[in-house]
Amino acid sequence: MTFPAWSVIPFALMLAAIAIAPLVPALSHYWEKPRNQLLYALLLGVPVAIGVLLAGRSDLLVHALVEYGQFIALLFALFVVSGGIFLRGDIAATPRTNTLFLAVGGLLASFIGTTGAAMLLIRPLLNTNAERRHKAHTVVFAIFIVANCGGLLTPLGDPPLFLGMLRGVPFFWTMNLFPMWLFVNALLLVIYWALDRRIIAHESPEDVLTDRTNVTPLRLVGASNLIWFAVIIFAVAKLPSIDAHALTSGHAHAQDLIPWREIVMVGAALASLLLGDKQVRYGDNSFEFGPIKEVAALFIGIFLTMIPALAVLRNLAPSLPLNEITLFVFTGGLSSVLDNAPTYATFFEMATQLNSGPRVADVPELYLVAISLGAVLCGAITYIGNGPNFMVKSVAESQGVEMPSFGGYVQRAFMYLVPTIAAMVLVFIAQPAWANILGWALAALILGRSLWIALRHPGPIGSKLDPDVARTRPAGAIEKV
Repeated sequence: MTFPAWSVIPFALMLAAIAIAPLVPALSHYWEKPRNQLLYALLLGVPVAIGVLLAGRSDLLVHALVEYGQFIALLFALFVVSGGIFLRGDIAATPRTNTLFLAVGGLLASFIGTTGAAMLLIRPLLNTNAERRHKAHTVVFAIFIVANCGGLLTPLGDPPLFLGMLRGVPFFWTMNLFPMWLFVNALLLVIYWALDRRIIAHESPEDVLTDRTNVTPLRLVGASNLIWFAVIIFAVAKLPSIDAHALTSGHAHAQDLIPWREIVMVGAALASLLLGDKQVRYGDNSFEFGPIKEVAALFIGIFLTMIPALAVLRNLAPSLPLNEITLFVFTGGLSSVLDNAPTYATFFEMATQLNSGPRVADVPELYLVAISLGAVLCGAITYIGNGPNFMVKSVAESQGVEMPSFGGYVQRAFMYLVPTIAAMVLVFIAQPAWANILGWALAALILGRSLWIALRHPGPIGSKLDPDVARTRPAGAIEKV
């Protein structure tokens, strides 16, 4: 059977609450509690689940619940293990040092997840920049690179890609996205390096001297947790899980009912929790379960309300003007204002109804590339596009960094991130040769502008080239933008 169009409403209400509630002062105090989020999720999700059962589609409900358990097990494991590792020390916060921090974080994001990499590196990055007055731009680029764009190479990197793996995308298929990963992250690193060179020129000499005097060598503590990361990677790549299709079709054997992958991942997380250094976890990292509770509470509502929504969209797909460009734009646009995981799942299901070229997991590969890139990269355009974005912002503000407002962050995203993504789309996704040439020209323009900013004498305070520079006036004369 097909579900009526109005059955999409609970899914829309679920996503609307995630996007809007944290931004409304009257609601944010209540919304920030995982208990209240769970109540809202169940209020929407349970009636949908009952409706699905009454419609005779218990198979869809079983698939959703199995997928939810697999999804949360991975996030829980990566979150717990990353909380046991900390990089101690304080080195000189030069543009080169900060750029290397972001580059390492962008690489780690694909293997320990964007949440794990962001939480692992944000505090050491802030400690390194503690003596500098101007560091909001560094946190913004950490969100761009570490919390989003870096997680493109494996299903471990970003939740949307793991959902793709659960739907049949091979574990190593995402390695095909390496050219796009390198293109976007390399451009962002060059932009950041140039911007930081300019901004550090406006730091007071006293702050720069203090930063370069108070140096403590970096030291990784809690390194035994790297073993547990390796165990998780092995489990995701090699171990089987519950076969929901065999289960719902009535052909399941005993081995199809044992979630070996999740057992090993959760076991690695518990081992990290019990055997790891408590001072590193609870002292250095200020570890708490609040963020993962929030994710678990919200996503049970998302997975349940998504059942009829996906069915409706599958039926609607053939009538929409969908191609590699529109799929990227739709997926990326919605991923920037909604959570990128359900957005990915939505367009993944729609793309299964389209015919074009070779297929991966029943999706035309060209379209799967566009959907994957849109979901991962464009989740960085706003604070609410990906879970780690707000987590990084919160950690920075707790250490006294004056972060941009929601609109201010979006402004920076459209200045630095969106042109980079646009160049990538023109080079790697668009088909006409003229579009490819235009993409490379845009990339050259971005590089040229960055080098001009880096190498010329710093411009006037408050230059329109960068909104962060408006904060670089001497103490007592700082204007907010």
